[in-house]
Amino acid sequence: MSVHKARAQNVDDASIERFAENRRPLRSGDVKASVASDKSNPGSMIWIPGGSFLMGSNEFYREERPAHQETVQGFWIDPYPVTNGEFGKFVGATGYVTTCERPPDPAMYPDADPSLLVPGSSVFRKPRGPVDLRDNRAWWEYVPGADWRHPEGPDGATYAWGEAFAPEGRAMANTWQGRFPWENLKLDGYEGTSPVDAFPANGYGLYDMIGNVWEWTATSFTTPPRAENFKKSCCVPSEPGSRIARRVVKGGSHLCAPNYCLRYRPAARQGEAVDTSACHIGFRCVVHGSKAGVAQAV
Repeated sequence: MSVHKARAQNVDDASIERFAENRRPLRSGDVKASVASDKSNPGSMIWIPGGSFLMGSNEFYREERPAHQETVQGFWIDPYPVTNGEFGKFVGATGYVTTCERPPDPAMYPDADPSLLVPGSSVFRKPRGPVDLRDNRAWWEYVPGADWRHPEGPDGATYAWGEAFAPEGRAMANTWQGRFPWENLKLDGYEGTSPVDAFPANGYGLYDMIGNVWEWTATSFTTPPRAENFKKSCCVPSEPGSRIARRVVKGGSHLCAPNYCLRYRPAARQGEAVDTSACHIGFRCVVHGSKAGVAQAV
């Protein structure tokens, strides 16, 4: 988790209390023993006694100087950094929006192009070779849409949940396992469609955004520019009926398999004729407008 991308600012006391609900302080005099005996419980906290210490150093970077004595009171501290899952619970309980999810204030950047003042975060990009260390733009890039849910940016991972298709062997969506169309190994537990809450929700609390059934969108499907330069898709119709208007469907379905239709990915899209019905296509409702007032349903 990129903790620095999820820093909480201007959070009221009630929000902090909600975030701390799962924190259970350990009342042990032996800090090392406490850590060793409770590693399985990341919600526990450890007591650090107060005292004096030497802050800084005179030997390294100038911002550390001068070394000096400081005193702190005792405090409780988490033994582990906050995880995305824990932070997600906090966001769900409070509605908190992190700094990188808010548009930058134009007043703070009067010379900036307004079109560039969009939510985002700095993302590390590994250079191809040695670079001038005096210019950190050689390895840092401001990426619109990068946040604590997507630390690499909106297109940072192959699947909606990361790079691994089945992290630690856990099925994350209802897709086809085996050789399509005759061999379904049912490693996810389902032959056809599944209950809508059978698999984990994404970071927004939405279920089945990937797999189970394709979902209609309101977007008309058109062939992307320069698509003729690429190999023909396995799933785009070529028969005369393709003259029928098509709309984009997203998310893939329980019939998508790696050997035929690897489309259970956020980047994937497909066109479906508007006069077509099928056993693996569904939809969900979306409403445009602010939380305060509903403006338009799609």
